[in-house]
Amino acid sequence: MPLFHIHGLIAILCSSIFSGASVYASDGFNALKFLDIAKKENISWYSGVPTMHQGILMRAKKNIKLAENLSLRFIRSSSASLPPAVFEELRQVFKTTVIEAYGMTEASHQMTSNPMPPQIQKAGFVGKPAGPEVCIMDAVGNIQKNGHEGEVCIRGDNVTTGYENNDEANKSSFINGWFRTGDQGFFDNEGYLKISGRLKEIINRGGEKVSPLEIDNILMEHEAIEQVVTFGVKDKLLGEAIGAAIVLKNEKKCSEIEIKSYARNHLADFKVPKYISFLKEIPKGATGKLQRIGLAEKLGLE
Repeated sequence: MPLFHIHGLIAILCSSIFSGASVYASDGFNALKFLDIAKKENISWYSGVPTMHQGILMRAKKNIKLAENLSLRFIRSSSASLPPAVFEELRQVFKTTVIEAYGMTEASHQMTSNPMPPQIQKAGFVGKPAGPEVCIMDAVGNIQKNGHEGEVCIRGDNVTTGYENNDEANKSSFINGWFRTGDQGFFDNEGYLKISGRLKEIINRGGEKVSPLEIDNILMEHEAIEQVVTFGVKDKLLGEAIGAAIVLKNEKKCSEIEIKSYARNHLADFKVPKYISFLKEIPKGATGKLQRIGLAEKLGLE
């Protein structure tokens, strides 16, 4: 992770220094070099965003013995939702524990995390509170019980008290002393947090609220799909329609009709993407996160 990002700066560098650990600082992310560097430096764990894990997996699956022989204590993922399919592949290929965590700059990074063994790590969940207090609120500030969906809110010593010179953002970002993350989710009955999407990324299809993250996770289970990002497309009739940008695995072929048929078998009809775009690479931000907002415009669908 780049050190200009809170994930790299706090979760990797500062946490390791605080613990008395050593850190290998590369000159940038390179999936092709990762396994060799990890073996040479005898690393015991690493942390990255899902696109990095997918790049490393592509290399690792061609070097299974090398991957297993690293004997990693765990692999950590944060900064974007880790598809359950990728979670399982990491666990199987590296024969180690996979820890998905949830953080943001405004909280000095980590807010929740899956625990280490012998406790359970849940694919598709970002774990239990591990830093600030975390709750789920409805639109008017009522704290919700486990199982009820709402906005994830946080408070604590490591949470920002406000944005500099931005009164408008401060007014909309706090409620009853809690900071509003802008993420939608819920706690299960065991206290594990599930992020169901970004509130500003939710697709409103004719009044039906659709989480693009749910569609991402379903399509990622398809054997031919390497990466996918679901997004909203302006629609005169429905307000928004659903689009999906897809990168296929090497040497795999799949048609738009096959993708839609697969989606219909696993999703309600109104959640099936209307638009399918096959790409060689999905646009990413500076930290390697796949870009969802603005993708329809970039692909010429708006």
